[in-house]
Amino acid sequence: MMRFKRAEKVGDQIRAEISEILLRELKDPRIGFVTITKVAVSDDLRTAKVYYSVFGGEQEKEDSYKGLESATGYIKRELGRRIRLKYMPEITFMFDDSLEYGEHIEELLRDVQSPAEEH
Repeated sequence: MMRFKRAEKVGDQIRAEISEILLRELKDPRIGFVTITKVAVSDDLRTAKVYYSVFGGEQEKEDSYKGLESATGYIKRELGRRIRLKYMPEITFMFDDSLEYGEHIEELLRDVQSPAEEH
């Protein structure tokens, strides 16, 4: 049976809480359709990398990043109220491009299949 590390459990809880904060409480118009995809917490629970994806173009990505960066203090404070930890991890937002990469691979596969079907 696989045992989960505490950092993974804390990361899952942080992901759920940040998603809730973005959905219900944060009113920054720069933050568009942001989805928190993953939170990687260090083993000592001091740092958390919050991976997110944005629905939209480059401008929406840039605006959302600026909005998330400016809201980091508020988000950390809210997490401190909701999650009881001795130390609240330092939060760093990082864009998750895995969805775009997956779409790119899918497009390449479609291109490879299309010429084969024409012959």
